[in-house]
Amino acid sequence: MATIVSKRLRKTDIQKRMTIPSKSLNCFPALSGNEHMVDFDVRDECGHVWKFRIYTRKSNNKYRKPVLTKGWREFVCRKELSIDDKVEFYMDKQQADGSAEYRVTVQKAVKVFGAIFAHKPFPAFHSL
Repeated sequence: MATIVSKRLRKTDIQKRMTIPSKSLNCFPALSGNEHMVDFDVRDECGHVWKFRIYTRKSNNKYRKPVLTKGWREFVCRKELSIDDKVEFYMDKQQADGSAEYRVTVQKAVKVFGAIFAHKPFPAFHSL
């Protein structure tokens, strides 16, 4: 599995949408024509499939600023994510037709006296 994005979450990622590095955009499903958004499925460590939307600026600006919008807040709430937790997206299998399977994992921040001590994997037995 190839890692596409590994990110420590910030306040905006938790409260609104998750920003994605522009250089990672080409690893996600392609935006067709003049489209500035695309929906795709992602499987988590529990096997649950989430539907996310990548949205970019409408202009032809070279700084497209991709973000995850649709489905992201539900994911954050259901996984009880917090600032400093880590999320990693992977491309699991590249199909012959160019499509891919995507996976996401969560690592919860372990803090000691307010400082991040480590990150632990999201428990697979955690109920959704």
